[in-house]
This record gives sequence, structure tokens and C-alpha cells, in this order.
Amino acid sequence: MIGALDRLRIDRSMPRSDKEAAAVSLLFAALAVAVTALVIYGAYFGLITALILRSLFYSLVAAGGLLFVGLNARADWVRLLCYGLAPVALVPGVHLWQSYIDIVMRGAMATPPDLWIFAGLMAVVFVLVWMALGWALVVLMVAALAYAWFGNLIPGQYGHGGYDLSRLASTLMLSTEGIYGLPMGVAVEYIFLFALLGTFLMKIGTGEVFVDIARGLTGRMQGGPGLSAALSSAMLGTINGSAVANVVTTGTFTIPLMKRVGYSPTLAGAIEAAASSAGQILPPVMGAAAFLMAEIIGVPYAQIALAALVPGLLYVFALMVAVRLEAGRLNLQPDRDAGLALLRATLVKRGYLLLPLVALVGFLIVGYSPTRAAVMSIVVGLVVSPWRKETRIGLVGLVTVCRDTLISTMPIVAAVAAAGVVIGVLNLSGLGLMMSGLIVDLGGQNIWAILVLTALASFVLGMGLPTSAAYLLLAVLVAPALTRLGLPPIVAHMFIFYYGLVSAITPPVALAAYAAASISGGDANKTAMESVRLGFVKLLVPFLFVTMPGLLAIGSSLDIVLSAIFATIGVVGLTIAFAGWLGRPLAGFERIAMAAASLLVLWPTAVTATDPATILARLLGGVVLGILAFRALSAGTGAELSNRHGTS
Repeated sequence: MIGALDRLRIDRSMPRSDKEAAAVSLLFAALAVAVTALVIYGAYFGLITALILRSLFYSLVAAGGLLFVGLNARADWVRLLCYGLAPVALVPGVHLWQSYIDIVMRGAMATPPDLWIFAGLMAVVFVLVWMALGWALVVLMVAALAYAWFGNLIPGQYGHGGYDLSRLASTLMLSTEGIYGLPMGVAVEYIFLFALLGTFLMKIGTGEVFVDIARGLTGRMQGGPGLSAALSSAMLGTINGSAVANVVTTGTFTIPLMKRVGYSPTLAGAIEAAASSAGQILPPVMGAAAFLMAEIIGVPYAQIALAALVPGLLYVFALMVAVRLEAGRLNLQPDRDAGLALLRATLVKRGYLLLPLVALVGFLIVGYSPTRAAVMSIVVGLVVSPWRKETRIGLVGLVTVCRDTLISTMPIVAAVAAAGVVIGVLNLSGLGLMMSGLIVDLGGQNIWAILVLTALASFVLGMGLPTSAAYLLLAVLVAPALTRLGLPPIVAHMFIFYYGLVSAITPPVALAAYAAASISGGDANKTAMESVRLGFVKLLVPFLFVTMPGLLAIGSSLDIVLSAIFATIGVVGLTIAFAGWLGRPLAGFERIAMAAASLLVLWPTAVTATDPATILARLLGGVVLGILAFRALSAGTGAELSNRHGTS
């Protein structure tokens, strides 16, 4: 969220006139309330036709987004352009609403008025994407449209007969195959709704409850503020879904606290960045990509959430182990103000603020759809928030929640519209299947070569994009290459999902790491590299999905348990080897031996209960790890006792 907004051409040091600001702010708030009402009505009652709902939603969001950008733009011409396009953005939604029956009767064939409206819609899409997300997606849209228009000039299998403006308008605007396709449906049904829930919970103070619970659980341990940062950011991310927004929300508190007990600025920023990116892969929301994945694969949402649970928890656990080892290596102190007393006070005084999340899980368990469950959770929040004066919000506060939700989701909706343009052209021309075929051809039917190529493609295409938009592009462009190899769809989609998100902490983009560095004062690139070291599980675990599908709850109960055990042992072993400390500094040969034993546990062959040789090999690696860990811990404990004895 914040990373996208930071790229807006905004100069808050150049305020507009009071009358202009008041008028535009009022219009923006009205649009935000209208969008919220539309989304909640559609989510709870579901009585609006998909094309009408999606087009109205995008028109309202785009108009509000253009007003927001225009009010804060540096250049006058940009401001006037955005103000001029804002009413244009409203036209397609109103037109499709009023003319829906006529459009259906003529088979979605474009008429001359449709072409003018389509031209205005594309201008809105281009300008909003440019202002909210920069040039990357603009260039991608231009390339897609140029390919659609001039495809007849391309020889060979990648060419086609070419499509005129009428055909493009029919596909991209008058059907659910383009801008108003499935991605926009997920945006209106899930992304905005769950962003609204998260913004509301932050407004009433649930985020602060997460931080204090984490401090109460881990603060009194050695280096406790680092553990608190990892745990609180992961918990907050489950309702946030944006790594950068997570950093600026919790990092302003956790990073100074970590620095106070002895963490270096670079390490403090890296811990916060790695922890904040955990929310993208943790159920129930996963940046709303969980719902998008369920729709694309065609499986229940509960299956996606269950599949994501163990890998997400494994990431958080490995990160906390790494943070604890760093604290031991640096001999850091605990957070003296934290502990069980803080936990008890937090739960007694503000524990009721967790009831909306408890209700969300409960409604999902009893069979409510995710959209209705989210609406009911908001209702529960409205009921419990007035229990104390400090969490009470009035009408102005609710309007602020609507406004902040529109601001945070506007870049995501812009990206979704751009993705709709690209996907529409790919489906129209059939290029999407050819691109996945190209990856398979380059890989030469070698599954590991194809996985590496897929990982690289996912990383590049996902750079800087919001969670849902990154997954959406990769699901269309890259995932078919893996499913053609026979991998289960959920394995293929989880693989590209993870690699589409690693750019949050991985150079050259590393938005979360750079945001954390701006708070900590550490070197941005060093912070990014440290966050990669701490969060290496995000790079490793997608490959384990292929050899240990049990991590995604695929297979027998024994396969699932064995996969979880071996993955945990191997990941913890690698974490220790990377840290170079376990009760004492580890020698070079010990770190190499521990890494080798860990890789043996994670050996790239399938984990099944019917393969005793593989199980024995992994157990051997686990035994070696256990011996090495025992030797290190015993030596560390003995050295500590000797130091104490000498001191006494």
C-alpha cells in the first residue's frame, strides 16, 4: 500500500487552496462511502450482475483515485488532467449499468458510442496506473495492445490476424474477459472488503493489541524486541497483506525498541522487513490472493488457507529462530517493560478488540462465504468498539476508514485493471499458453531447470507489484508451464505466488527493506541483504512444495506429518548454519557440516511414507544435525559456566 502511494507524484509541501482542497476532499470522501456501500451490499446480498458490479466499482475507485492524485500532484497540468479524467472514469460504469440488457442482446458487440467510452476508459486506466504504480505496467499494457493491433505483422506461431478497436472494446470493456474480468471481481468481492476490515481494526486499535501481545509473549527473552517485532508484524500482516504498510505501521515502534537493546540499525530494519513480509503468505487473507487463487484453481477457499498454513508458520518459526540466534550472538538484553504482566493487562483491557478476528474464523468454520464472514466481522467490530471510550469511533471515524481504505486499495485496483488489459489480450490471441510453452522448451523437460526459470520469471514479473496483482499476472503467464509438467495446480500456483512476492525483501526492488532502512537509519542495500538471509525460507520452501507436497496438505496424513517434520528440521539447521552461532560461535567446518546435513534432510526427492530409503537418508541427516547441535550447545553451556565460576 504505502510503497505504491510513495511513488505517486505527491508534494505535500505545496498545498492547494483551501476551497479546492475542501471540495475535492468532500468529493473523495463521498466516493469512498459510495464504494464501501457498493462493496458491502454486493458482498452480503450478491444481487448485482458481475459486469455491472465490477464496472461500477472500478469507475468509483478510479474517479476517487484520480481526485486524490490530482489534489496532491506537483505539476498543474497533472492536476488538471486528473480532475478532467475523474468524471470520465464514472462514464463506463454508468453506461454498462444503463445499457446492460442491450449489450447482452447484441452479443457484446461494440457500437460507435461504445468506442468513444472505451477510449476514455483506456485513458483513465493508463493515467491511474502511471500515477499510482509507475511506468512498468504502462509499458506492459502498451506492449499488449500493440501486439493485439499489429499481430498480423508478426510471422510464425507468435503472430495472429490482428484485432481492431471494435474487437478490443468488446473484449476489454463489454465482457468479463478484460478489465472487468475475474481479477476485478476479486478486487470488489475480496480485496477492498478485507482491506476495509483491516483498516477498521487498525482504527480501533487491534494492531496495538497485536504488538503488546507479542511483547508479552517474547519480550522478556534475550533480544526480545526482535522476537516481538517478528511475531507482531506477522500477526498484523494477516489482516494487512502489504509488507511495506506493515513496516511503516509496526516498524515505527519495534525498530527503535530493537535498537535500544543493542540491535544494529541494519539488523533491526532487516528483522522488521522480513517479519512484515510474512503476512503476505499467512492465512486467512494472504493479501487477498488466497481468494483469487481459489477462484482461478477452482477449489474451496478453505483448501487454499489450509495449504498455506504450514509453509507460512514455518517461515515465521525460522525467522524467530534466526532472530533469537542473532540476539545470543550479540549478547543482547531483553525488553524489561514486557512480559506476562503486559500480556495479561493487554488481554484483560483490550482483548475484546480481537473478537472481530475470532468471529471471522468462526463464521468461516460454520460455512459462511468469505465475503459474508468479512461483513459480519465488521458488524462485530462495530458492536465491540464502543465498549471503551478510547476505541470508540463515530460517524467521522467511519468515513475516515472508508477514505483510508480507498487510498490503500487504489493502487491495487489500478494494477488489477492493467492486468485485465494484459490478460484480455493474452486470452484473445492465445499468447499466454505460448509463453508458458516457451519456458518448458527452454527447460528441456528438466523439471529443476523449469522450476528455476519459473522462479526467475516470477521474481522479475512480480517486482514492486501489490500481492494480488503479482499473483494474478503470474497465474496467467507462468503457472501453466508448471501444470504442463504434471504438478498439482495448487503446487504450481503456490510456487509462483511465493516467488512473485520475494521482491519485497530482495534487491533491486526490496520495497519493504528500504522502508525499514528509512526508519532504522541503516544502509538500504545492506538491510535488504540481511532481510534475505533472515527470510531465506521464502526462497527455499517453494522448491520443497514439489518434493514435499505434504507441506501443502497434499497426500496421506503420514506424508503430511513427515513433510512438516523434515522441512522444519532442515530449515532450522540451515538457519543455524547461516547464523554461525548456537550457544557459542560455530567454526567454519561446523557450519559447513550443519548446512550439508540440513540439505540431506531436504534432499530433492519426493517425501512419501512408502520410500524407506529416502526416509532413512533424511533421518541420517537429522541425526547428524542433532549431534552437531548437542556438541555446540554443550560447549556453549560449559563455557558460560566456566565464565561464571571465574567471575565468582
